[in-house]
Amino acid sequence: MDTSQHSLSTLFEQLGLPADAASIEAFISRHAPLPPDLVLAEAPFWNASQASFLHEGIDEDSDWAEVIDELDALLRH
Repeated sequence: MDTSQHSLSTLFEQLGLPADAASIEAFISRHAPLPPDLVLAEAPFWNASQASFLHEGIDEDSDWAEVIDELDALLRH
């Protein structure tokens, strides 16, 4: 079991996305704000694998859940 602390950068790496600060900022700028009633993992810009990872991370309250919630909050602004 992976018990390391995760960051936005490691989350983006896990999702197969560019993980440097500028790329993360650009991703958030491009996709925010999400509608309040849209579940993060159901946003149209995720592929099936990414959506599944995000769903599982939250549903299973995995060690990724906190950083997934952080990304969700950033995409709501």
